[in-house]
Formats: sequence, C-alpha cells, structure tokens
Amino acid sequence: MLKLKNPSTITVCNLENNTTMLDSNLIKQAANLIKNADGLLITAGAGMGVDSGLPDFRGNEGFWNAYPKFRHLGLSFVDLANPRWFYDKPSQAWGFYGHRYELYRQTAPHQGYVMLKKWCDRKAQGGFVFTSNVDGHFQKAGFDSEQIIECHGSINHLQCVEQCSNAIWPGGDLKLSVDEGELLALGELPSCPRCGEVARPNILMFGDFGWNSRRTDQQTQRYQQWLHGMRNKKLVILEFGAGLAVPTVRYEGEAQEGVLIRVNPRDCSVPAGALSISSSAFQAIEQLDSVIN
Repeated sequence: MLKLKNPSTITVCNLENNTTMLDSNLIKQAANLIKNADGLLITAGAGMGVDSGLPDFRGNEGFWNAYPKFRHLGLSFVDLANPRWFYDKPSQAWGFYGHRYELYRQTAPHQGYVMLKKWCDRKAQGGFVFTSNVDGHFQKAGFDSEQIIECHGSINHLQCVEQCSNAIWPGGDLKLSVDEGELLALGELPSCPRCGEVARPNILMFGDFGWNSRRTDQQTQRYQQWLHGMRNKKLVILEFGAGLAVPTVRYEGEAQEGVLIRVNPRDCSVPAGALSISSSAFQAIEQLDSVIN
C-alpha cells in the first residue's frame, strides 16, 4: 500500500489565486504517487464539472445566479430538488430538470476527463469512478460505464413516479420544450411506458423515499468487487470538487485503504496521510499530467 513520507503534511488552502502554477514539489509528489499506483479511484463532486462550464450550485447564491427566477420565489436548490414537485407541479419539476438535462447534454466534458482516463488505462488494476454527479460526463468522456458508480443516480435514466414497477430505462434523447424564463416544461411530459403516469429522472433527490436505487445498487456491486481486487495493492484516491454540504464523495474516499489526493479550491483540508491541492480540477489535472508524461 502506498504511504506518504510525511503523513501529517497538509497544504493550506489558497482562497485568493488558483490560476497560477501550483507548488511544484506538491505536484511532483502527487504525480509520483499516481505513477506508482496499481489502480486509481476517482471520486468527483460538482466541482469536477465547473471547468466544463457547469454551475456547481454552491450555496443559495450560486444556485440563484444560475436560476434567478427562484430567487424571487425564495426557493433554494434543496427546495427544487425534491420529488414532491413531480406530484404537485410536474411542469415545474420537468422545467427544472429538463433545463439541467439540456445543459448537461450540450456541454462537453473538459479535457481533464480524458487525461484521467489515460492514467487509469495504464494501470494494472485500471480505475473506478465514484461520483455524485448525475450528468453522465464520465461516460461521455469515454470511461467504461461498468467502471462508474453514480451514487446519486443519473439524469439520463428515468423511472415511474408512481413506482408501478422496478423498471429504470434510458431517457434517450428527451424532447422537452422549456420556457426558460419561467422554467416550466411545455407540452407533453416524459411518461412511464408501462402505466402512462409521469416519469422522473432516476436521481436521488432531497427527502426522496421513491428513488429506485436498483441501477446504482448494481454499480455498487461492481465497485465493491473492484475494491476487493485492490486489496494489498497500491491504491490512490483522486478526489475532485467534492464539497462539504453533501459530503458523500469526501467520506467515500477517506474510507478507503489508500493515499487520498484531494483537489479543491476551497474545502481542501485533509486528514493525516493525505495530500491537498488547492486548485480547480482541470488546473490540477493538467499540471499533474505534464509531470506524469
């Protein structure tokens, strides 16, 4: 198992300037860990997609900057990302999620994804992705879908609001017309092919007791098998853009028997034995890649 020479080293977060060259010694240390690893676990939160141009909804202000309509209504991301809207006002629910679907569909993953895949492909044990992002951008960037766990589900898959069955199906190329001013879906809404009721994204929302976890459960089984194969191997966990508000991704990486490298421009404190890089995801990946190659 990989170990740091100085397990108590913590890099202090730099909140003012994350666009300059990062500490070269830190980058070299992290790059050497990556090069010597048998396998890579990539854990990613919303910050991973920021360099692609996606909003991270950091706090109410971040959400309201992306969706100013809801500032006037006093509705936060937590308020909107709630399954009750699919019952109370499905046109509003699909206005919000339909807009997000189209945003994710039209946005290209930044080149950092490609670099990460290249690193994983070189490893004897390959790599696995653990992400809370629902955008499907790891798959879009070429990662094997069998090597990804989407712990909060996927906007590209649907389920029945009424749970008439345990079915989850690909959303395909959803054709939704959305009034962007009001964020209301116009016309026919996605429906369940079995019972005809409204469909919803297969995403774990807040206060969500109706989420169908079957697809993510299957991903979890594959993930656990991969982790089992990493026992007594050199594992490096690369965490990108995982915040503290919903710390699922942070906790997952910290729980593994390996060396954690945390990349975050703000929430970058780390436990003993880990490395911290105060940076955006793409900046860190690009500079690491220049050393790894």
